[in-house]
Order: sequence, then structure tokens, then C-alpha cells
Amino acid sequence: MGLKLNIATLLVLLIFTTSAANAQPTVFNVVKKYGGKVNEDITLPLTNAWKDACATQGGSKVVVPAGTYRLGPVQLNGPCKSPIELKVRGTLQAPGDLSFFKWGSWVSFLRVDQLTLSGNGTFDGQGKSVWGKYGGALPINIRFDFITNSIIRGITSLDSKQFHLHVFACKNVTLLHLNIRAPGDSPNTDGIHMGRSTRIRIIDSKIGTGDDCISLGDGNQDILIQKVTCGPGHGISIGSLGRYENEEPVVGVKVLDCKLRNTMNGVRIKTWPASLSGIASDMHFENIYMKNVSNPIIIDQVYCPWNQCKAQIPSKIKISKVSFKNIRGTSQTKEAVKLLCSKAIPCENVEISDIDLAYQGSDGPATSQCTNVNPTILGRQNPPACTLK
Repeated sequence: MGLKLNIATLLVLLIFTTSAANAQPTVFNVVKKYGGKVNEDITLPLTNAWKDACATQGGSKVVVPAGTYRLGPVQLNGPCKSPIELKVRGTLQAPGDLSFFKWGSWVSFLRVDQLTLSGNGTFDGQGKSVWGKYGGALPINIRFDFITNSIIRGITSLDSKQFHLHVFACKNVTLLHLNIRAPGDSPNTDGIHMGRSTRIRIIDSKIGTGDDCISLGDGNQDILIQKVTCGPGHGISIGSLGRYENEEPVVGVKVLDCKLRNTMNGVRIKTWPASLSGIASDMHFENIYMKNVSNPIIIDQVYCPWNQCKAQIPSKIKISKVSFKNIRGTSQTKEAVKLLCSKAIPCENVEISDIDLAYQGSDGPATSQCTNVNPTILGRQNPPACTLK
């Protein structure tokens, strides 16, 4: 009798939980309910729809229907009273004129828990209007600050003026099925840049842009990058690290099952010489395919672009517990593997396993270089591991 009662109770709870999960959120359509119109500015309709949705109990959904709309800079802030979704089915176009921007981003989300951004829509940053014409920082396409327990799914970021997506101080956020596009010569248009975030997943996405496809600054922990196709771009980078005071450790990064084509770099860890102290540890790159990639595998602790630093002073960033496994394809440069560690604090616990990177140049087969590191070497090694110079 007691067992039957327990089973019945569990069934009721299951039905209730399933019904709650399937409960329809309140819909806030920026066209039907807030007066937005195709080919017109919807900054005010979207802002008003977001405010009403954010204040709604029981779940809400802001919908931008199919069509093309102009959108000025918007700040979509929380905290909200319940889970909230922004479903963009159309194309949003940013202002080309920088005078519209009073802060450093176009669309920003701040302090939202259980956010969903979806809809297969396009965020067109209109970057062509400003690339190479203005100095200083330009607006980021989409910014996420202090976002938790959220999912960003199926959107396109096109021609951002600067970074496409910026993720800062976020926790437990999944980004998947993203399409990020800008020309290979577009300046400083990182696909996804992350800082001081935890449990971030970037999965099954395509990124082609003018800078790093994905870049990780300081303070990131428990990061997974999987099934990402990168190119054009500068590759997938951890760093640069060590340039600023009070940087936090980078710990726990996995880059798995990715493809890089015609990129300036492959998988890279970079720190500044003459740096402040720091830590980068537990970083693993596995099952990576590369085609015509310059610098396919690189640890660069003498990263000093445009001679902005004292390159003769070694980096103080401690790099440890790093592995490069099953990385194959073709290199655009002869030196396919470069592990250039700090002479002050050499890299520790580095493993190179099953590397097959072919170089077709007239100056001979691919080579490797290692400084201030004594890696564990396993499996196939093409080029021969750690050729001394």
C-alpha cells in the first residue's frame, strides 16, 4: 500500500513537473504588440518589450519576427522575475554612424539568469562602415556580462565593428550552433572573447573573422570548446596573459574535435614578456584538424606585437599541465610546432602526442622548436618533436 502510494505520488509529481516545463511563456511580440515595423527602427519597441517581459512571472519570450529592422544600441538588463527568451527571427542592423553609440557595445545583456537567445536571426554590425577609418575601441556586437545558467543558440553575428561576442563574468552558459562571419582582413573582430567566466561551453559553431576565432583572457575556468570550425581568422587562443595587474588564473580549458582552415595560427597560448605573475594550467587540445594553418601548435611566451614591451625580460606566467594530442593536417609554415616558454619560469608537464602536420614548401619538411620546456613525447611525431636550435 505504501509502495503504491509512493509510486502514485511520484507520478503526480512527474506530471506536474512535465506540465510546468511545458508551460507556455508569455509572448511579447515587438511587431504585433509594440508597434515595430519592418525596415524601420525598433529600438524603443524592443526595449519596452524586454522591460515588460523581464517583469513577468512564469516565463516570457520576446519575439522579433522575420524581416529586416534597424536597431540602435540597447541594454537588456536583469535581473528578471523568471526565465526569459529573446527570439530573433529577422535581421537586426546596427547604426553605421558611431555617434549613436554612448557605450562600448551594440546589444548588451547584463545580470540575467536563465536567458535564452535564439531564433536563427542575424545581428548585422555594419562593420564595413568603420573598419580602418577610426582609431580606438569600436562597439562590440553582442555583450554578455554576469549572465548565468543560460543558452545562446542558433544566431548569426555578421560584420561586427569590433568583437562579435564578448562574455564576461558569466557562469554556466552554453553557446551552440552559432554562425559568426566577417572578412579575414576585418580588424580586431574576435569571434568570441571570454574573460573571468566559469563553465562556458562553445559547441558546434562556425567562426570566420579577422582576428581570433575564440580568445580567452584571464580568469576563465572550466571552458569547453568542441566541434568549432574556424577560418579565416587567427585561430583559437588562450591569452594574451600577463599584461595587466590583478589578472586571475586560467585553469581548465579543453579544445576538442575542432577544424581550422587557412588561419594565421592554430591552437595557441600566448603571454607577454616582462609580465606580471600569473598562472595558466590544465589546458588540453585534442583531435584537431588543420588545413593550411600557419603556426599550427604554439606556446608563445615572448608575445610582443608591434614592440609594445621589453621582449628581453622573460614572462612570469607559469604554464603547466598542457597537452596537444592527435593534431593533424597541413601547415603553411615550416616550423609547425613551436613551444617557446619562459626562461624565468619554464613550462611544466607538457605532452605532445600523435602529431602529423605536413609542410609542402620547397625548403624542406616541417620542423619543430622547443625552448625552456621538456615535453613528454608520445606516438607519431611529424615533424620530429622539439628540434633544438
